Amino acid sequence: MKILFMGTPDFALFSLRALVDAGENVAAVVTQTDKPKGRGMTLTPPPVKVYAAAHGIPVYQPKTLKDGAFEAELHEIDPEMIVVVAYGKILPKYVLDYPKYGCINIHGSLLPKYRGAAPMQRAVMEGETVTGVTSMYMAEGLDTGDMLLTEKVAIAPDDNFEAVHDKLGEAGARVLLRTVDAAKRGDLHPIPQNDADSTYAAKIEKAECLVDWTWDAKRLHDKIRGLSPFPLAYTTLPGGKLFKIVRAHPEAGTVSAPAGTVIAADKSGIKVACGSGVLVIETATPEGKKAQSAADLINGRQIAVGTKLG
Repeated sequence: MKILFMGTPDFALFSLRALVDAGENVAAVVTQTDKPKGRGMTLTPPPVKVYAAAHGIPVYQPKTLKDGAFEAELHEIDPEMIVVVAYGKILPKYVLDYPKYGCINIHGSLLPKYRGAAPMQRAVMEGETVTGVTSMYMAEGLDTGDMLLTEKVAIAPDDNFEAVHDKLGEAGARVLLRTVDAAKRGDLHPIPQNDADSTYAAKIEKAECLVDWTWDAKRLHDKIRGLSPFPLAYTTLPGGKLFKIVRAHPEAGTVSAPAGTVIAADKSGIKVACGSGVLVIETATPEGKKAQSAADLINGRQIAVGTKLG
């Protein structure tokens, strides 16, 4: 089966690598254009492009797919199946309708929950203990197509976004191979999604990364790990400098200090009063500096008992 793979970031790489390692015929890769990154704004290719180029797979980087912009190339590649994993663009109807075996998408949630751009982050931020991946036929709506195969994945209490991303990347690769094999056998059984059960996982905006210390410590912990290692939840130090929290854990208990007040600080962590309970900061990044442990933050006089955050 001739496959066209469409994907961009590291999450897509799990699936592309699995197809290649399984000996599938990946005829070409479509990925987003190179983007400037880092302080020097160096033009950087997407991970999928780097991998494809290293394995001799033709790479296409159309700026748009709209208005038939990619139609000639699509006919030239002539795929029997299109596999889409975190490509980052909406596919127009002429692309969706082209392949004989359809457009198969790997989505990082158990649909219909967490449709949208940030399903992995949102699942962690909401305190979910189980998530998963779903393969589905793509439709013109946003993650609304008929479901094919799923695999559940546990979220451990201290898993951050990175840990869940890698677990789901591996699970997605397994589900994709099972889906491709079933398609070859004519053994796929699409299941329509129940829209009434759907939830939406919107893109993470900077404003919602701000820590609200009046929240319960457990809820704050879930938010922090869902945003780690990037973009990171943040608060402010006295004077207004940013203070990004990389790793923390909650502690139960009653605290009389106002929310956001540092009530204890030693090498084991920086304890901050919350609306309910205490958040213990283990690692954080002061503005303009690299991530530091609680001990280093205290020794560097970045933070002390009585400091009011936020």
